[in-house]
Amino acid sequence: MAFFKYTAKNNTGATVKGQVEAGDLNQASVVLMERGMLIIHLKPLIEDSLLFSIKSKFGGVGQDDIVNMTRQLATMITAGLPLANALSILVSQSKPELSKIMATVLQDVEGGSTFAKALGKYPKYFSRLYIHLVEAGETGGVLDQVLERLAVNLEKDKEFRAKTKGALIYPAIVMVAMAVVAVVMMVFVIPNLTAMYTDFGAELPMSTKILMGMSNFMVKTWYLLLLIGGATGIFFKRWIKTEVGQRAYDGFMLKIPIISSLQQKIMLTEFTRTMSLLLGAGISLLRGLDIVAQSSNNIIYREALVDVTKKVEKGIMMSQALSTYDVFPPILHQMAHVGEQTGKLDDVLGKLSSYFESESEHAVKNLTAAIEPAIMVVLGLGVGAMVIAIIMPIYGLTSQF
Repeated sequence: MAFFKYTAKNNTGATVKGQVEAGDLNQASVVLMERGMLIIHLKPLIEDSLLFSIKSKFGGVGQDDIVNMTRQLATMITAGLPLANALSILVSQSKPELSKIMATVLQDVEGGSTFAKALGKYPKYFSRLYIHLVEAGETGGVLDQVLERLAVNLEKDKEFRAKTKGALIYPAIVMVAMAVVAVVMMVFVIPNLTAMYTDFGAELPMSTKILMGMSNFMVKTWYLLLLIGGATGIFFKRWIKTEVGQRAYDGFMLKIPIISSLQQKIMLTEFTRTMSLLLGAGISLLRGLDIVAQSSNNIIYREALVDVTKKVEKGIMMSQALSTYDVFPPILHQMAHVGEQTGKLDDVLGKLSSYFESESEHAVKNLTAAIEPAIMVVLGLGVGAMVIAIIMPIYGLTSQF
């Protein structure tokens, strides 16, 4: 199969451009004509060109693209447009990388596949939650409503993550700047100063000797430090993907003051929001818990949710099952119990997600408020120690004169 770039007129007479996947040029023409398009120009898309390679490598399909695609698809289907036609419009209007995916999905749908099954071929871009929701929408005949809910959920998740990351940008920039300044001082500034002290034969205090030793070590073995740092990073990245490493890391993150509170609030926000979305789309409680458990990035919460799912399967209420784990605060199982009693568990979980999201924002503010003075203290101590180590020999030199 190959991709072909086309310019054509659709049923309304509008000129559209896009890509279509087919075995050859003739088949591509047939596919376009079956969609009711009048072909103006059709040619193969050369995938080995330099421009295409660069775009494929750096363009990618990001979360923003998936959010926009879901919103557009929900709007078109809500307006009464058939799924195949809506996908055809997305093929013609999306960026090249996403257009290819949508072209394949459209081809599968036109071939008799369900929309959810077609999306399932791209787990890198469409999560398990996304696919299950689409499947529930197709089964229940409410795909437009499910896509609308999914689009809102993705937009909220995107906004929430942007706020969390945005609040941590300033501390991260300051720490990176501190590291760069320290390296520049140790590699370029300190060696020149210490060379001057050596030429004058000054008596160097212990702090200056330690600083000189650290500087000499960095100058002479910088490549070794880079190698060790890179190897350590690769090892840590692989280790954290193992069950033992993930358990140790996630457990450690849940024990650090302030950071643990933020981690908990983020996990609870994702759990309540996702469960509310799944239940509202008509997915059963058991299946929803299983989807959320498998989608969780934190192994501590994942294992807890797996156990909760097993208990619910045995007939225990979800609120009661949640209450047996310390990672779930009392307000969660108390409010979940209210939702179970009133039959409005999805609404209650939706309100809880807004509450935990607000708490997460406060936790981020507390974290940044705690980090900033800590950075200033560390910076002050480091600069002070460096200044003392540099200036003390100067006093020794002046006393000799």
